[in-house]
Amino acid sequence: MSDASPAKATITNLDTKRSVECMFNPKEYSFSKTNTWNPGETPSKNAPEMQFKGGQPATLTLQLFFDTYASGKDVRKEYTDALWGLMVIDPSLKDPKNEYGRPPKVLFQWGRNWAFEAVITSLKQQFTLFLNDGTPVRATVDVTFQQMRDTSQLAPQNPTSGGVGGERVWHVNAGDTLSWIAYREYGDATKWRLIADANRLTHVRELTPGTILVIPNE
Repeated sequence: MSDASPAKATITNLDTKRSVECMFNPKEYSFSKTNTWNPGETPSKNAPEMQFKGGQPATLTLQLFFDTYASGKDVRKEYTDALWGLMVIDPSLKDPKNEYGRPPKVLFQWGRNWAFEAVITSLKQQFTLFLNDGTPVRATVDVTFQQMRDTSQLAPQNPTSGGVGGERVWHVNAGDTLSWIAYREYGDATKWRLIADANRLTHVRELTPGTILVIPNE
């Protein structure tokens, strides 16, 4: 019998691999992208020739909803503080350019369909319901992610020793999923089936820590 419950969206700290699971999936999300074009110097023409100066990173914007009214627990402690933590500078994560700490890089992922590797550039939280003592139990959080790299140009990683015929291997850690592994190995979370088939996995949602998986070449 298949599990009909919808997959939960997650936001994963790529530096620690800790994930924040969204209580409810977003109702909608939007992407935006801009390119930079500058007018050239064409004094003999009424309209200048436009010169392409480069593309800007794509932006993903979405709103998340959290509600702990039934349990009476503080919605911040149960959910949203973890999101704020993704905006805070971690001194152990040093920027190679200036040696200062930085906030973590993240991965927004929804099921096995797609993933967006990014940094969080904006986070706005609004509390809309409170207990008698002022404890917030309902909140909406608007999050803006900015793309870190052009995934259309990602190539599979070079094979390493340990597999058959140049295949790679992956040591499963707690919290790993097939889509996460596929994203790290191929740059495409939707290629999880390649790994599942190569390892004859029947329970694709349950990976046992310590297991060694063969990562086949594409």
